[in-house]
Amino acid sequence: MFNGFQTHPVTRDGVHLHTRVAGEGPPLLLLHGHPQTQAMWHRVAPALAQRFTVVLMDLRGYGDSSRPEPDAGHTAHSKREMALDALAVMAQHGFERFGVLAHDRGARVAHRLAADHPQAVQCLMLLDIAPTLAMYAQTNEVFARAYWHWFFLIQPPPLPEALIASDPVRYVRSVMGSRHAGLAPFDPEALAEYERCIALPGTATSICEDYRASAGIDLDHDRTDIAAGRRLTQPLRVLWGEHGTVGRCFDVLSLWRERAEQVAGQALPCGHYLAEESPERVVAEALDFFTP
Repeated sequence: MFNGFQTHPVTRDGVHLHTRVAGEGPPLLLLHGHPQTQAMWHRVAPALAQRFTVVLMDLRGYGDSSRPEPDAGHTAHSKREMALDALAVMAQHGFERFGVLAHDRGARVAHRLAADHPQAVQCLMLLDIAPTLAMYAQTNEVFARAYWHWFFLIQPPPLPEALIASDPVRYVRSVMGSRHAGLAPFDPEALAEYERCIALPGTATSICEDYRASAGIDLDHDRTDIAAGRRLTQPLRVLWGEHGTVGRCFDVLSLWRERAEQVAGQALPCGHYLAEESPERVVAEALDFFTP
């Protein structure tokens, strides 16, 4: 799926991070969502590598990156720690300032990365999310039914982990197949990669810890930013699927304008998985936004 990309292992504080790099030009970091891996960019990354130096990475707990041990405060899986991973990856590849294109969980990491390290993030494009704190605060029945995993995964251990680990392939297919287009948008090779990685030891625990962090320590970090009046200063473009839940349940642009100073965006004619359902549009938007 990634012909021409070179694999480069990066380690930060004992956490192994699986990365790939290709292309020449301005640096662009791509971050994936749940329950996927960097393979979700296979229809987008090669085209972008013709204009940018594209860096792909698996978030900690996902893909072929490490699964850190859980801790009581879920700190090891906080978006702040994941943002530091991303910063270390880009530094290892020689980039101190870069653009970020991110989807779903990766977009929440990108939000924290841009908030904590504004000197590093030049601009960012986020796919199919509203700010995490706003989504929890404004949850309604439609959202809760569609995003049931947000509330299942944060339950105390070991029940969610045990249920996922009992049939990890069913979990992937249930979460991804319940969206707008079912499993049809996913290339069989990419889907097989998601299924392989979720079955790796420790993945179920890391996924739950990721979501527990989002419902706990990550919200604390967001509230601290809001209380201090801190907003993203970088140019931000947000895209969402017109057939997805986020756009139906939330005023995406208004919510991001509360958290960032320069915001633009629109819905694309697809569901949640923009990079796999509408890759040409995502590439076109990225070329327009990230090209200097």
